[in-house]
Amino acid sequence: MSIPESLKQSTQAVALKYRPEQQQTAPKLVAKGEEELAQAIIELALAHEVPIYENASLTQWLGQLDVGEDIPEALYQVIAEILAVVYQLQGKQPTC
Repeated sequence: MSIPESLKQSTQAVALKYRPEQQQTAPKLVAKGEEELAQAIIELALAHEVPIYENASLTQWLGQLDVGEDIPEALYQVIAEILAVVYQLQGKQPTC
């Protein structure tokens, strides 16, 4: 699968996982990388039809977390807004 031109310029990537139905209390950082690893993360997301949200500032901030770490409360609102759009695109309803 080819990477869209806009994503080829990405030098950082992060991946979040959130499964509220599994009693996960907050989204968790599950992968992060720079340069070639960032491109591999993007390719993997595209191959598995995982939605990609481009925001260099947010990616840089999340990249400071350790893999396996929950996102900080300060980012709950912005991540919730992104997830709401993702759910809407997938025809799903967020669960509380």
